[in-house]
Amino acid sequence: MAAMKSPYKIPESVLVIIHTVDLQVLIMERVDREGFWQSVTGSKDSPDEATQVTAAREVLEETGLVVADFTLRDWQLQNVYEIYPVWRHRYQPGVTTNTEHVFGLTLPAILPITLAPREHRQYRWLPYREAADSCFSASNAEAILQLPERL
Repeated sequence: MAAMKSPYKIPESVLVIIHTVDLQVLIMERVDREGFWQSVTGSKDSPDEATQVTAAREVLEETGLVVADFTLRDWQLQNVYEIYPVWRHRYQPGVTTNTEHVFGLTLPAILPITLAPREHRQYRWLPYREAADSCFSASNAEAILQLPERL
């Protein structure tokens, strides 16, 4: 008998900065929060799901891109941040922080994206500094600003 999935999100997630070799960065606007632009993000589906697997799954779900076709790098960087109060109901009572594992996905050039219509309403490719300035999340913006030294 399969274990029942918890109704709560796991407070461990990935942030995947999708970018081209010339530092154009993909950002997407959330459906549930107009003006909230971000990179690919998502929580683990189970406590034992490897973060690399989470990253590949979230990239496919949110953009239609297959990670295996490109270069995915684990930046060995974790951000621990306070979960926005508006989203805390998704987590077990008492959970207030999330650990985010940062990855970079390098594409050869700007590619068309297939958005998940329930998550994002539109996307943009922007030079990395503009993309960072557009992000609502400080950890997302900081990760994008690290791109030149990560290539």
